[in-house]
Amino acid sequence: MRDLVHTTIAASFALALLSPATAQTYRPPRAADGHADLSGIYQALNTANWDLEDHSPQPGTMWQTGAIGSEPAGSSVVEGGTVPYKPEALEKKKANFAARRTNDPEAKCYMPGIPRANYMPFPFQIVQSPRGIMFIYEFASANRLVNMGKPEEAGSDTWMGTNNGHWEGDTLVVDVTGLNGLAWFDRAGDFGGKQLHVVERFSRTDPYHLNYEATIEDPTVFTRAWKISMPLYRKVEKNAQLFEFKCVEFVEELLYGQYKKQPSK
Repeated sequence: MRDLVHTTIAASFALALLSPATAQTYRPPRAADGHADLSGIYQALNTANWDLEDHSPQPGTMWQTGAIGSEPAGSSVVEGGTVPYKPEALEKKKANFAARRTNDPEAKCYMPGIPRANYMPFPFQIVQSPRGIMFIYEFASANRLVNMGKPEEAGSDTWMGTNNGHWEGDTLVVDVTGLNGLAWFDRAGDFGGKQLHVVERFSRTDPYHLNYEATIEDPTVFTRAWKISMPLYRKVEKNAQLFEFKCVEFVEELLYGQYKKQPSK
């Protein structure tokens, strides 16, 4: 009987640790300005960069690499399961996928854009201050500065957009406009257009995770606004750091090989 009581107490304690109510009581450490401190190095551990939606394993784009470069299976990070494309935009997504080996901006080492920069298989760092919050990405040395002051309008369209932020409690909300519409969301060819608008939400749920959400809209491509969400994992190694991944030199043959002068016969 005593063992049964002990087992019941242990089980109840474990359930309490996992309950939503417990998670909601977590109070993040404070930054210098009193807001939640999100500083750190984070990385997504999912397959969203391959495909935001549900997907089965499949071979890569070049049979010569065998299992290297093949796509693992994964679950959708899209609320509701699928991206709500307009019919003509869905056809473009399919065309993107068919030409992904050479047309994916990731293959060309272009800036990853938002939201893709946050779930590529590379870490990124958040450096926080009261006036601005810097996101530094390992892939292609990309970065963006989130303005925490008076909102600024986009002066021109760019890969990483114009980022204006504010706090809602302990959640950092980033409003991203001025995106150039050239970035893809994943290797499956998902994309947005020049009216792309992304609102991100970063919340620290415990010492080791951020919850990331992004609401995406573009009336030229989608039938309605839609949302993705996922955890981001904080790197806790003693020597955790970002390394250089300046990939431009890796893609010179892909981008410019056709323009090389052919040797005379």
